[in-house]
Amino acid sequence: MDLWDVVAFIIEALLVFVVATTLFDTLHWLLHRWENSKIPLLRTFSSWHWVHHKFLGLDMQVNPAYARQNIWFHVLPEYLTSMAAIALFLLALPWQPVAVVAVIRTVMFALTLREEGLDYNHMSMDRVGGKQGLLWVNNNYHAMHHVYPHNFFSSFANTFDLLVGTTCQIAGRRFLITGASGAFGSAMVKALEKRGGIVETAKSGVDFTAGNYAAMDEKLARADVLILSHGAKTDDCWNANYVTFRDLIERFTLMGKDRLLAPEVWALGSEVEFHGDMGMDELRDYSSSKRAFAARARHYYRSDDLIYRHIVPSSFTSAMGKGAMSAETAVGIALFFITRGFKYVPVTLTGLAVLNFFRFRYANNAGDEALAAAE
Repeated sequence: MDLWDVVAFIIEALLVFVVATTLFDTLHWLLHRWENSKIPLLRTFSSWHWVHHKFLGLDMQVNPAYARQNIWFHVLPEYLTSMAAIALFLLALPWQPVAVVAVIRTVMFALTLREEGLDYNHMSMDRVGGKQGLLWVNNNYHAMHHVYPHNFFSSFANTFDLLVGTTCQIAGRRFLITGASGAFGSAMVKALEKRGGIVETAKSGVDFTAGNYAAMDEKLARADVLILSHGAKTDDCWNANYVTFRDLIERFTLMGKDRLLAPEVWALGSEVEFHGDMGMDELRDYSSSKRAFAARARHYYRSDDLIYRHIVPSSFTSAMGKGAMSAETAVGIALFFITRGFKYVPVTLTGLAVLNFFRFRYANNAGDEALAAAE
C-alpha cells in the first residue's frame, strides 16, 4: 500500500463516518419535528426520543432513573441507524474503510453501554463554555442541544446544522441591542423579533456612557445575548467604537460567570479593520478605534468565558451614507452565518471581510490596541 492508497483509505473512512452520522442527525431532527405530528405513530417515536432529554435535562444534570430507558430509546437506535448507513457504503466503496468505521462505532457503542449512557457529550455539567466547534461537535456544543432541544442537532461532524442552519437559538431568547435606532440595529431588532426573539434596547448616551454603565446592569442581567451595534465615524470614535464595546462585553461576561450557559455577544466590526484609513485623515480615528477593538475582540473570540461573534460588514446604507447593500440585507447575511455557528461573520460583497478573517484571527495586531492607551 503506497502513500496515495493510505490517503484514499483515510478519505473514504472519513466520508463514511461523516455521512453516516449526518444521516442519524437528520433522523434526530425529524424526531423533534414529529413531536407535534398529526400521525400518532410519529408522535410515539418522538416521545421515545424525549426520554434521552429526561436522562440529560435542561439543567445539564444526568438523571440516573432514565439510564436504562435512554439506552433502549436513544443509544441503541443511534447505533443501529449509524450501522445501517455505514452498511450502505458497501455498495460504492471497498469493504475495508467501511469495516473500520463500523468497528469504531461499535467500540463507541460498547463504551457507552459500559458507562450506562454516559460519554464525552453526555455528562453532567455545571457550566457550558463558549468554546464550541464549527466543523466538529464538542461537549459544549452538544450541551447546547440539551438546553435548547430544537437546535444543535449535529452529533459528531457538524454537517447537518451547517446545512440546515440550526446552530443558534433565537426563539425565546432575550437579546439586548445597542444602537437600535441605527440602520443595522433597527434591522436586527425586526429580524430577531420576526424569528421569535425577545428584544430589549439600550441607547448610548442615555443608558450608558464611557465609564458609566451602572444603569445597564438590570438590562444586562436579563439578557442572554448582548448585541453591540452602536458606534461613531467622526466624533468620539474611541469611546463609541472601543471603550464602550470593551467595557460592556467585560461587564456582561463578569455578570454571567455563574450562569449555566456562557453569555453570548455579537459585536459589529467593519472592513476598515482590513484596509485601514487608506491615508484619509477623516478615517484615521475611526479606523484606529475599530482596529483596536478587533485586537481586543480576538481574545473574546478565543475565550471559553463567552460565545463571541464578530460581525464584519461591507458598507451598508445608513445615516452615514449610501452603501453597497441595505441594512436589512446585511442583517440577513449575518443571521445566515450566525445560525450556522460562525463566530467570525463576514457580511460582504467585496470579499474584504473574508480576507480580514486572517488578519483578525492570526495577525500580530496587539499594537492596534496599544494605540487606545495613547488616545
